[in-house]
Amino acid sequence: MSTQKILTRDFILCFFAHFAFTLVFCLLIPTIPIYLSRFGAKEAEIGFLIGIFSVSSLILRPIVGRALLTIPEKNVMIPGTILYVFSSIGYLLAPPFWPLFIVRVIHGIGLAFFSTAIFTLVANITPERHRGQLISYFYLSFNLAYALGPYFGMLIINHFNFFVLFWVCAGLSLCSLLITLKLGKREVIPSEPPSFKLKTILSREALPPSLIAFMLNVIWGTLIAFFPLHALKHGVSNPGIFFIFLALTLVLGRILGGKILDIYDRKRVIAPCLTAIFISMVILAFSTTLPMFILVAVILGTGWALLYPSVLIYAIESASSAQGPAMATFTALGDLGAGIGPMIMGIILQGTSYPIMFSCLALTGAINFFYFYYVIGKGKEKADPMMVEGTKEKIV
Repeated sequence: MSTQKILTRDFILCFFAHFAFTLVFCLLIPTIPIYLSRFGAKEAEIGFLIGIFSVSSLILRPIVGRALLTIPEKNVMIPGTILYVFSSIGYLLAPPFWPLFIVRVIHGIGLAFFSTAIFTLVANITPERHRGQLISYFYLSFNLAYALGPYFGMLIINHFNFFVLFWVCAGLSLCSLLITLKLGKREVIPSEPPSFKLKTILSREALPPSLIAFMLNVIWGTLIAFFPLHALKHGVSNPGIFFIFLALTLVLGRILGGKILDIYDRKRVIAPCLTAIFISMVILAFSTTLPMFILVAVILGTGWALLYPSVLIYAIESASSAQGPAMATFTALGDLGAGIGPMIMGIILQGTSYPIMFSCLALTGAINFFYFYYVIGKGKEKADPMMVEGTKEKIV
């Protein structure tokens, strides 16, 4: 089957809706920490305000996932984009600390609605035979946003101001809403009577890959919160350059390696990817120049390219037909990591230094590798769907 035939209209619309939605977040990656620091916020306060965005999203994701068992994904994505529009405008009116705290919470709620629903929709509309390839393609919407967002976010505040930045965010949120409205209707047939039992809110089967995502996002959330300030401290005028090289590596990795996820044993893919992330954090702990930052971005992107899609597919396949709760569990624990990471690392940074904080991220990467290798890789090697080779799946 050709690529053109497996890329359906709704898949393409989801791609661009998610790109516009994620671009808002990416524009704010290097700029929000700078915005807060100009108001005199300390490292712990910056980490808290960065992290509360993900924590507020985390709280609602399980409920959203349960609702997706009976409600079409499009009907959940729409209010998420609307909340993004209003929260983007809210940044214009809310100075730190508590007014901005409320805006960040609303922004996170919008993420919970949209992100959980769109990943569930993509999981439901992609054929199982090509799921690895298509999920890898879909993640390119992330990568393109990360390539453009941080760099242009810095350009906007350097050549204009934060007022223009937040209006651009509102406009992109509106674009995501308009694209979402063009999605086709999809009927949802409940697999079981609606209830608020724990199994309809969270997925136990999706917990192992979700814990991997949790530790990955501790690293990711901390980089988003503090790398821009670290780079500025060492004379890099636009920290977005780091994210450009990271995103370009991700794009190349997923374009060239997307089919690998449907062919090879994923254990052989995930283990070296986790190793690359650990190595990148070790190097970052000793990096103070732009070339070293670029090297870190390339190594990190090489590891991340196939790792996150692999872990997401593991969660999808583990949950069988209960995609909503599985995506809620996966994204909720991912949000928890992205939220708690900056909070904890901000406290560590305030009392120590950047090298020590980045060393803590390297330790997190090492723990993640050993958890996968000894708990998941060896403990569930025979039963886990993640360990089934792509060639065996095609025979079945």
